[in-house]
Amino acid sequence: MRYFLELAYDGTRYHGWQVQPNALSVQQELDRCLSQVLRQPVHTLGSGRTDTGVHASHQVAHFDAELPAHLDPTTLLYRLNRALPPDIGAHALTPVQPTAHARFDALARSYEYHVTLRPDPFRVNQALWLDKAPDVAGMNAAAQYLLGQRDFTSFSKTKGAETHYVCWVHEAGWHPTPHGLVFRIRANRFVRGMVRLVVGTLLDVGRGKLTPADFAAVLHRQQRIAASGAAAAHGLFLSRVEYAPETLLPGAEPAGQPFFVTEAELAPHYWQQKQ
Repeated sequence: MRYFLELAYDGTRYHGWQVQPNALSVQQELDRCLSQVLRQPVHTLGSGRTDTGVHASHQVAHFDAELPAHLDPTTLLYRLNRALPPDIGAHALTPVQPTAHARFDALARSYEYHVTLRPDPFRVNQALWLDKAPDVAGMNAAAQYLLGQRDFTSFSKTKGAETHYVCWVHEAGWHPTPHGLVFRIRANRFVRGMVRLVVGTLLDVGRGKLTPADFAAVLHRQQRIAASGAAAAHGLFLSRVEYAPETLLPGAEPAGQPFFVTEAELAPHYWQQKQ
């Protein structure tokens, strides 16, 4: 049977999500612990690859396994969390359609970038400290240019695996938090390095180095050299992954947070962009 596993992790000590030689990854630890608990080889596939140092408050991975008769999903989650290192936590396990795919069936993903405006020893690895408050109104004016269907070549790392750089952005904006800010962005897809490059360039707007019109010009140039440097990895979180209700087995209910979305809730051109 195929399952969707919802999990969270602190990416500080990991070289990203994906298994890679001679480096510790989140996927490697998850596969190791699932195989240990289920006593069978288990290979997960995540909804997306987070880079070195990037965190996830809501990641989704699928895997195939036959649960022993004595091991229900609740007990499996308990045993899995006992086996996992403390910087990875499994939150929910949902049976899904046998062809459901955590990556290719995701209709939308959301990321958050956290900024603290005062030194915080408890968030050294989870938020970017700015010693001067940026111009939030200017950054939000610039962020509005991201909405809709856009080509994000300017905000993509070079030599990625993308066949195109067009994304449909549903939401993008900065919001106040206690002693800081959070940038939230939701889209049908993200190209490699996109969020950190967008945030880095928006922060230059906030510092007065660029105007909102300059930001729009960077986006429309479709040249990586036009954007600012990428914001530090440790402030970034994958925060939500969404799927169509049809991903579930008939009559099944999601075990975790309500991460299913209907076609009507997405931009109308999404279905022409999906790949």
